[in-house]
Amino acid sequence: MTIQRLMVANRAEIASRVFRTCRRLGIETVAVHSDADAALPYVAEADHAVRLPGTAPSETYLRADLLIEAARRSGADAIHPGYGFLSENADFARQVVAAGLTWVGPQPESIEAMGDKIQAKRLMEQADVPVLANLDAASATAADLPLIVKASAGGGGRGMRIVRRLEDLPREIEIARDEALSAFGDGSVFVETYVERGRHVEVQVWGDAEGRVAVLGERDCSLQRRHQKVVEEAPAPGRLSRATRERMHGAARRAAEAVSYRGAGTVEFLYDEEHARFFFLEMNTRLQVEHPVTEMVFHQDLVELQLRTAQGETSDLRFPDKPDTHAIEVRLYAEDPAADYQPQSGVLTAFDIPAGPDVRVDTGFAAGNEVTTFYDAMLAKVIAHGRTRDEAARKLATTLRRARIHGVTTNRDQLVAILTSRAFLDGEISTAFLVDHPPEPATADRHAAAVAATIALAERARAERVVQQGAPVAWRNVVSQPQRTEFTSGEVVEWYGGRTYAVDGFVVREASPTRVVLEADGVATGYDVAVSGLRVDVDHPHGHVALARVPRFTDPADAVASGSLLAPMPGTVVRVAVEAGQQVAQGEPVLVLEAMKMQHTVSAPTAGTVTEIHVQAGAQVASGAVLAVVEGDTP
Repeated sequence: MTIQRLMVANRAEIASRVFRTCRRLGIETVAVHSDADAALPYVAEADHAVRLPGTAPSETYLRADLLIEAARRSGADAIHPGYGFLSENADFARQVVAAGLTWVGPQPESIEAMGDKIQAKRLMEQADVPVLANLDAASATAADLPLIVKASAGGGGRGMRIVRRLEDLPREIEIARDEALSAFGDGSVFVETYVERGRHVEVQVWGDAEGRVAVLGERDCSLQRRHQKVVEEAPAPGRLSRATRERMHGAARRAAEAVSYRGAGTVEFLYDEEHARFFFLEMNTRLQVEHPVTEMVFHQDLVELQLRTAQGETSDLRFPDKPDTHAIEVRLYAEDPAADYQPQSGVLTAFDIPAGPDVRVDTGFAAGNEVTTFYDAMLAKVIAHGRTRDEAARKLATTLRRARIHGVTTNRDQLVAILTSRAFLDGEISTAFLVDHPPEPATADRHAAAVAATIALAERARAERVVQQGAPVAWRNVVSQPQRTEFTSGEVVEWYGGRTYAVDGFVVREASPTRVVLEADGVATGYDVAVSGLRVDVDHPHGHVALARVPRFTDPADAVASGSLLAPMPGTVVRVAVEAGQQVAQGEPVLVLEAMKMQHTVSAPTAGTVTEIHVQAGAQVASGAVLAVVEGDTP
C-alpha cells in the first residue's frame, strides 16, 4: 500500500522532521496540535492541521481516541508516532491498524515484547544478549548500592532515579512512578544495579518488510544530565575495539530478530570500557531523537526507510561496519545548568541557529514562539558532520557560539564548553562525564558586554527623543559626576556622555541602538544588542550575555515576606508534603512541582515552622509565585 497522506501523532521538532521527508517524497501531511502548540512552526508546515483541545499531554497527545479521530477527519491513511507519547504503545498501534490506517512503526507484538523492560530482559537472555539482573526492591541491601529505578514503559530520563541510600528507595520509587505515569500513562517501574561511569552505546537497526535486519552502526550517547542525553555522536569514539563493535552489532541484530522487528529501532547497551563488556539496557521500538548523526555518516534517511517498510517494501541495503566520517549532535534545552538544570519558560524573542552544508538544525520553535512548561524542554537539535571527530566538534561549537537565542535561558554555553573541553576531545566520556569533568563555560567578558549594552541603551534613548535630537548623548554643561547604568547581575557601568563616549578605557568605534564596536588594546570587537523591556541581550564572537537593567523604582507589591518559598518555574503542584504549623528540618521536602514532564522538589531552606501554605495539589503556579512560608528557628 502506498501512503498518500500521513499524520504525525506528535509535536514540534519530530513532526517537522517527518514532514520534511514527506514533502520530498510527495506525501501529504497532517499535524495535530494542543492549544499550547497552535503557533509552533510545524502546524503551519503541514498541509492540514487538527486541534486537540487542551494543553496537558494526558488530554491531548496521549489520547489515542482523539488522534485516530483526527486522522479520520483529515483523510490521513497513515500515522507516524514520532518519539515519546504513544510511540511505544502497542495498544495504540493496534487501534491504528484496526481503524484501517497504516502504522509507520514496528508490529504491535514487537512493541509489546520490548515495552515491558522486565520481560524484555528475559527475552534477551534467551537470545544470548548479555543483561543486568533485576533486583527486588523489598530485599535489596546496602551491598547492592547504588541502585537505579527505571520506568518499565518509557525512557528519556523520565521515571528514572539513582538511589545511593536504602532509606531513599521508597520515596524515589514513588517519584519515578509519578513521572512515568505522567509521561507514558504507565507507572510501572523496576530496580537494577547502577553501573557508575559506564558508557551508553546504542546500535541502530532496521528491519525490512520480510524481516531481514540490517545494522547501521552505533552511537555513543554517554553525556547525560538527569539521565537524559545531551551529546550524541556516531560512530562511538574511544576504546571500542573492532571485535567489541562486532559483538555489539551482532547482539543488536539478535535482539531485533528475536521480536521479528520491522522498521527503525535502537538497541541500547551499557558499555563497560575498562573490561570491554556490555549489557542490554532496552530496545527503543521507534525512531530515536539522535537519529540524525546516523543519517549523516551513513547518508541515509531513516524516516524514508520507516515509510518504505510500512508500505511493504524490501531492500538489500548493506552498510559498512564503521563509517569513515563523524557526526555529533547536541540537544539545546530551555534550562539553566547553573540552577540544577531547572526548566525555563517564556517567549523566544530571537531564535536563529545558522545551518550550513555540514550543519543541520532540527527544531520545533521560531522567534516569537512561547516555550511552555507542558512538554519537554528541548528547543532544538544541532548536528555537525566532519571528516574527523575534532572537525565535527569544532564546527558544532562555532555554530552554537554564532547562534542568537534570546528570551529564555538555555544550556548553549555548557554545550560549547563540553565540545571544546580537552577531556571530551580526548574521548574520556562516560555517563558521569558532567560529574567528573564539570564544564566551565568560557567567561564571556561580561563587563565589555555591559559597556556595549549601556552605549546601545543611550543611543536608543537619543533615537526616541522628540525634542533636541541634535544634542549629544547625556551631555551636561557642567560635568559633576559620571552617568551610571546598573544591571541586576551586579555589573555597573559609569560613563560620560558628550560628543564621544568615555567608558572604562574602551574606544567606541561605532555606536547605534543595535550595534556597538568597542576597541581595547588595539583590537576592535563588534557587539549586537537587542533590548526588550528591561532585558538586554548582547551577542558577540565569544557568545551571549543576558543582562537586565535595575529599574529606577521598585514596586512595593513585588516584595515578599522573609522565608517565602518561591516557585522556581511555572508548573503544576503535584503534592504538598507538609501542613501549616508543622516543624520541618533544613532540606526537608515541602512540596513537589511538575514542569516539562519532570518533577522538582521544593525544600525548606532552613529548619523552622511552616506558617503559610498558598497552594494545593493540582494548582497551576507562575514562576516566582509564593508557594509557602517557612519561618526559621534562628532569625
